[in-house]
Amino acid sequence: MRSLNVAYFTASCDSADENRRFAESLKADYPILSDPGKATARAYGVVHENRNLPERWTFYIGKDGKILYVDRQVRASTAAEDVVSKLKELNPQ
Repeated sequence: MRSLNVAYFTASCDSADENRRFAESLKADYPILSDPGKATARAYGVVHENRNLPERWTFYIGKDGKILYVDRQVRASTAAEDVVSKLKELNPQ
């Protein structure tokens, strides 16, 4: 069985201090990137003319930096299972 190396993180339009406190409250084992100016969020399309708060989307990005897939229907209740399923689909053994 081949191993899949994956890096994961979240991004938020909150300040670094707010994200640090949030990560500590969750005991998160992943980084939360801060984008309070929303420049990156706009570049990825999660903040746009009709939406000032970011969309909750998951981006799957290849090692070459190309976006492989964007899940625009993220459901908090099944997000972990959905990510595992999509990673298997994108990297078949």
